[in-house]
Amino acid sequence: MTLVAPRESKEGEATGTFLLPASLRAFVRNRETGLVITGMLIGVISGVLVAAIGQLSQLAHVLLFDIPVDGHLSSTPVISWQRLIFVPIAGGVVLAILALVFNNRLKGQLADAIEANALLGGRLSMRGSIFVSIQTLVSNGFGGSVGLEAGYTQICSAISSWFGRTLAARRSDMRLLVACGAAAAISAAFSAPLAGAFYAFEVILGAYTSASLVSVIASAVCGWMVARSLTHQAFLMVPGFPTPVSVEMIGQSVLIGVICALGSIVLMLAVAYAERAFQALKFIPTAFRPILGGAILGAMALLTPVVLGAGHGAMQILLVSNPSWILLSTAIFLKVLASAISLGSGFRGGLFFASLLLGALIGELYSVVAAMVIPNAALQPGTAAIAALAALSSGVIGAPFAMVCLALEITGDFSVTVGAIIASSVTALMVRELFGYSFATWRFHLRGEVIRGPQDVGWTRQLRANTLMRTDFEAAPAFMPVAEAQAAFPLTTKQIVLRDQEGRYAGLVMAADLHAVSDPPDQKLESLARQHDEFLLPHMNIREVTTAFEKTETDVLVVVDRSDRRIAVGTISESFVLRTYSEELERRNQEMFFR
Repeated sequence: MTLVAPRESKEGEATGTFLLPASLRAFVRNRETGLVITGMLIGVISGVLVAAIGQLSQLAHVLLFDIPVDGHLSSTPVISWQRLIFVPIAGGVVLAILALVFNNRLKGQLADAIEANALLGGRLSMRGSIFVSIQTLVSNGFGGSVGLEAGYTQICSAISSWFGRTLAARRSDMRLLVACGAAAAISAAFSAPLAGAFYAFEVILGAYTSASLVSVIASAVCGWMVARSLTHQAFLMVPGFPTPVSVEMIGQSVLIGVICALGSIVLMLAVAYAERAFQALKFIPTAFRPILGGAILGAMALLTPVVLGAGHGAMQILLVSNPSWILLSTAIFLKVLASAISLGSGFRGGLFFASLLLGALIGELYSVVAAMVIPNAALQPGTAAIAALAALSSGVIGAPFAMVCLALEITGDFSVTVGAIIASSVTALMVRELFGYSFATWRFHLRGEVIRGPQDVGWTRQLRANTLMRTDFEAAPAFMPVAEAQAAFPLTTKQIVLRDQEGRYAGLVMAADLHAVSDPPDQKLESLARQHDEFLLPHMNIREVTTAFEKTETDVLVVVDRSDRRIAVGTISESFVLRTYSEELERRNQEMFFR
């Protein structure tokens, strides 16, 4: 039997996509150097885009909130109450207008990089990605308590996907190019090429391989260099002078990891509960919920500007001003609440920087409290802040090694980073055991998608029952006498599909059972039938098919056209399904590790 997989999903691919010359396409497809050069070009473009979006956001803050040009929104002490209240509301109005105008037009084109790599072979819609990036910029620019990192990775990954389409890249190469865009985006945003690269490996690709190393690293470094040449903004100042973690203090790093694991779970659940709370307001249409969210956020901003924007300025101020434990606790609580309300009401963005800010504040809070209890043995505030920053973001983002690299690039001291390694490992383990999701995969879960990571599972949806089945099966009426059937179907026939008087599927008879009947004068085939109500549907993918075989504990299943009509259209054997699954899995692994 010939297996023909259906055409791959091409969400976001415009019809008649422009293709680069055949010689360039062949160079990229056949030479790893071609992919590396493409990755470098993606890195350069991504660096420019990240710098531009960041500057546009800062310009919006300056114009809308009347802050100094070189200031940060979340750390500006004096902003008029009218701006604090009405600017976030205005942001909600803009988001509502965008949703009303474009949501239906772009329906099905808003996949992010993780979903695209997991299900769509790296294909991202350029129009949808531009829309998401604009929403993120508006959300952050008008004071929403969200970061720009989601917008950075969305547009940079979309550019990468577009390059892949113009180069007619293979599925595996397309996924790699999307990872290059994400790596460059994070690298440029945080001046951390190592963190950007391993973010791509852990969150976008789902695996580190030697075949993908050079392209991703090259893209991350190029993005970092370009963004650094265009902007000179450090995102974090570490309080005091972080000291190495001694053997005696390893236990405190473990404790910080435990605290951050619980904190990351609370943060993710808070966003989910906020979404449910806004959804419960049936009298407010979905598109208008950001307006209510902006009003609540504006009211909170009257208490403290920490809740506004991503929180870059708040991180700088709170980490170097030796705040009290009460101030730190209040800032943590309000930031969690503001982020949950922003995302739950419909502001677009992510929790990347929020998790870094909250982690750093939790670490400093731990140091302040520990100094009261064990003044001579407490972790120094900078060391605790770095450890908790890496730990909480590991739990939320699902990229522990990337966050350890970020901690290393912040401090430049591996001995200080030991605490981050320990805390991140503990947090990652606990979040997997207690919760099972990162923030991105948790959102997929809430949508009903079975995506536990960026690993390529889209191909399993393309292998469906209608492509796996055999259509040359033997069939007979259910009321056919056994003696007549024995004469019509020799032992070489494996199974016989039965049909009732209306042509509907009525069960399956194994040839061995048929010929085992020694005295069949009045016996009908239906008396030997099994699996009367056990069948497959054509749209079932290979995972659903294998699950059906496990539940029925049979070797062959019949495929019917519809569950209500039950007209048999083919048969599938378990051995063929398992062999096909193994071959496809091996082929995907070969594509991942070798070019």
